[in-house]
Amino acid sequence: MTPLHHRDRLEGDLVIEVAFTDASLDLGDAAEDEVRADALRQVADSTGATPLLMRQVHGADATLVERAVEGGSGAPSCDALYTCAPGVVLLARAADCVPVLLADPSSGWIAAVHAGRPGLAAGVVPTAVAALRDHGAHPSVAWIGPHVCGSCYEVPADLQESVAARVPEARSTTSWGTPALDLGAGVRAQLAAAGVTDVRSVDACTREDPAWPSYRRDGTAATRFAGVIWSHP
Repeated sequence: MTPLHHRDRLEGDLVIEVAFTDASLDLGDAAEDEVRADALRQVADSTGATPLLMRQVHGADATLVERAVEGGSGAPSCDALYTCAPGVVLLARAADCVPVLLADPSSGWIAAVHAGRPGLAAGVVPTAVAALRDHGAHPSVAWIGPHVCGSCYEVPADLQESVAARVPEARSTTSWGTPALDLGAGVRAQLAAAGVTDVRSVDACTREDPAWPSYRRDGTAATRFAGVIWSHP
């Protein structure tokens, strides 16, 4: 059985495909090396392409990937990867944060973005869109993966104010009436402001749905899933 779910496909100069790994794979930094390596092998087998991870640092840097890296080594420290190279699988890992995938079907440029609370506030999503446009691409489609919802992501009031000052649409309230953030709403607002109008979402809250890893629910025992995007002729 394939570990890739919620698959989608666009056809243009290159065929662009996206999917999300399931809870059977642990792609986290805390996973044993052999466990993570096996997960990457399964992604490679399912996509026919070379997977590339980021060392995600909750920032807003985007890194250009110019070619497949054999063995998946040399992961850059950033929170967005983008490429026009076919045969490369870009992964954005999460366990409550928002994995965002971007594509320009007319040119084959793609990006994978890890948008956690700090990255959302720092503007990692618009940074990734701008990076694609700097290379002549016109990202018109985005996918938003499972993430903690605005009714579950409780934060201190001062932290809510700090993020909402930059991304007002992220302000939320938990189902029990305390200050919260809606990272997905913030991402959607940033995509709309950047002119990305075709936004496709996997409507699942990681904290509420045990099919997805959640740091809020499971703490340090939480594994990591990933949004994955790749292209091929």
